[in-house]
Parts: sequence; structure tokens; C-alpha cells
Amino acid sequence: MVWRTPQEIEEIKRRFLRHYPQARTELDYRNLYELLVAVILSAQCTDKRVNLITPKLFERYPDVASLARAERREVEELIRSCSFFKNKAKYLIEMAQMVMERYGGEIPGDERELMKLPGVGRKSAHVVMIEYFGKNLMAVDTHVFRVAHRLGLSDSKTPKGTEEDLVMAFRSDLPRLHQAMVLFGRYICTARTPKCSDCFLSDLCESDEKGE
Repeated sequence: MVWRTPQEIEEIKRRFLRHYPQARTELDYRNLYELLVAVILSAQCTDKRVNLITPKLFERYPDVASLARAERREVEELIRSCSFFKNKAKYLIEMAQMVMERYGGEIPGDERELMKLPGVGRKSAHVVMIEYFGKNLMAVDTHVFRVAHRLGLSDSKTPKGTEEDLVMAFRSDLPRLHQAMVLFGRYICTARTPKCSDCFLSDLCESDEKGE
């Protein structure tokens, strides 16, 4: 549930869009395949870490077909510094194999079809749809979840419920708002010791975690 007034929501939206006019993911990628792989790797792992891993991974496996033929141990070795690297290696290979077998080697550009792929949940599918296809969707990671609750844009206990609250509140410009909230949560409204003195939304924040 959103307890903010429509006027407050509009002001929050306006400030996000003004401060992050060209917000985009910090994951490095050149095509849909690379974006999907990077998004799978980014689960519970920083974008900076993923960006250190993917160059060698993409050099060894430049496309879906090559990844589908990969040996799991080789992939594990290439992504070893990533959290849960064994599970992610399994997901990456199985994802590529499914794309080859079920989708003729073409990664689907549909949210529901993406969610059928191993290692791809609702949030990951939405990130791909937002970043690559510009779809008017909201994806809720830990940063977006935290920011939404601190700003009174949701009181839901789940990411899906928070997503629904944000969609209902903002309605439009969701791709830019998603990326803006990620960056805001990553660098200003951090989990520990948020930088409230640098916050452009401080006057609209009534969080118990608000600092001086």
C-alpha cells in the first residue's frame, strides 16, 4: 500500500527523473545474450564484480550456442569469484541449452518466456525487458525495495507486492525510475549509514533510519 499523496508521489518521481535523466544499468554488455548472462550472474553479486568476470567469459563463450556446449567446470572456473558460482554455472549452461532447443537459438523478448529460463526469475526478466526492450515495467531488487519503503511508496513485505505498489504509484517512465532508484539506493540511500545530507529527497523522507 502507498501512503503518499498523489502530489508527493509526483514530486518524488519528478526529482528522480531530474537527477537521473539517463539512468541505465551499470552492467557491461553489447547484446541481449551478454545482458542476460550478466543479469543472471548479478543475483546477490555486485555489478562491479560481474563486470570483472564477463570479459573472459564472453571471450570463451561469445554466444548462446557456444555456452550451450560448455563444460560446467570450465564455466565455474571463469565465474569462481562470483557468489554461488556453482549454481550460476549450472543455470547459465541450462539457460543456453533451453534457448537453443526451445527457441531456436534466439533469446525470447517476452517476460513470461524469459521466466521459463533457468536462473531467470521475475526480477531478472524485468531487468532485461527494461534495459534491452525499454518496456514500462518495474523490477525490485534490494535497493529498490529499501528505497520504496523508506520513501513510503510501499509497505509490502514482498518484492512482488512492492513492484505492484510502485507501478500503481508511478504508472509511467518506469524503466528510468527503476534505474534511478537502483542508483539512488546504491550510492545515496544505502542500507547502512545512508547519505542523508546528500539526499535530494531528504525533505520528503520520514524513515526511522533517516540520519542527520
